[in-house]
Formats: sequence, structure tokens, C-alpha cells
Amino acid sequence: MKAFRRLPADVRKSLATLPGERVLTFSPAAGEGYVVATDLALYLADGTRVPYETVDKASWDEEGLRLLTIDGQSRRALVPEPRLLPETLRERVNATIVVNKHVNLPGRGGVRLVARRRPSGEMVGWTLVFDDGLDPDDPGLRALAEQALEGLRRSMGV
Repeated sequence: MKAFRRLPADVRKSLATLPGERVLTFSPAAGEGYVVATDLALYLADGTRVPYETVDKASWDEEGLRLLTIDGQSRRALVPEPRLLPETLRERVNATIVVNKHVNLPGRGGVRLVARRRPSGEMVGWTLVFDDGLDPDDPGLRALAEQALEGLRRSMGV
């Protein structure tokens, strides 16, 4: 079992990590490669780097990981034995959230207002996540959500 405690050196060298970025945990992916969680991002087996502040939703099933980023991109990583990846991913993503508040919109459902920060502490910005069935491109709906966001920002002083 000792062989599984350290990320293979060739995999570590192939990661495009930032200076000072530390590997926290990893797991072999189905097929080839590894899924690696560092203190700053998740690296998928195909080499894709996903910073934690860009993760909107992450879920695990018997096959592995499903990720949805705040820009709407969906990713899948087949990880038969995730080991500590789910807990690490949850902790790191939650650490980026400064504010997460659901606001009801008049007669239409609601919107989740989320403010995130990078691990450096720098604010990334706000994300508006509309309830299922609501059209985020509807100008009237968008105006209501922006109004709710402005009220929340004013009440929090940000």
C-alpha cells in the first residue's frame, strides 16, 4: 500500500502547478492518469486544471466525479476509488465561498447569489445561479436578480 501514498514523480512533474502549489491528495483515474487535488486546484487526468473558485457543483457516483464550473462547462472524471478526493474537493471549494444566499424572486422562483475568492484572498466576483426552469437570459428576470444582488451587497457593505 505504500506505493499509493506518493504521487508518482513523472505525474508530479507533468502537472502544470503554480510555484508553491502543494499536492493534497490524488487517485488513479480509470484508464490512464490521475486526478490530483492541490491546495489551489483540481487536476483532471487529461491535464485540465480546474481552480476551486470556478467550481459551481461537484458530485460523486460509483463511476467518479461530475463537475460543473461557473461558466457552465461540464466535466467528468472516471475515478473508481476516489479515496480522499471528495472530502478534499468539498473543503477546498467551500473555502472559496464568501457569500452564498438564495433569494426568492417575485412569483418566479429564485436565484442563488454567490461571491467567491481565490486562495490568495482576492475576490473573484459574484455569480448568479438561477433556479432550474428559469431563463437567465430573460431581461426582466435578470433585472430582478441584479436588484437582489445590489440589495445584498449594500446590506453586507461589499
